[in-house]
Amino acid sequence: QVQLVESGGRLVQAGGSLRLSCAASGRTFSGYVMGWFRQAPGKEREFVATIDRSGSFTSEADSVKGRFFISRDNAKNTLYLQMNSLKPEDTAVYYCAARPLGALTSSLRGYNYWGQGTQVTVSS
Repeated sequence: QVQLVESGGRLVQAGGSLRLSCAASGRTFSGYVMGWFRQAPGKEREFVATIDRSGSFTSEADSVKGRFFISRDNAKNTLYLQMNSLKPEDTAVYYCAARPLGALTSSLRGYNYWGQGTQVTVSS
């Protein structure tokens, strides 16, 4: 089992940047595919980005491609999400998630462990 704690969310102006972090503890972090998801008020939780166990391969949602970048540092047991050119529609609670088995996936059901989330608010 792995425990996940997100941080880095805050209020930011449109066009600005933020870096979210997700600290993992418990079982070996490098054994998990990791993902970022987000949930805006009144909407379903949606996929943002995912990264393989080594950090070599990533996949991003079309809505964030070219603006958001997922990365990981297995030595520090930490997952990151660099968010650039932020838009008001990026406002949401951002969650990190861990997938112990299988390859990259954008499906929520593919992830077994979730953090508590961090709020990102983008003002216009």
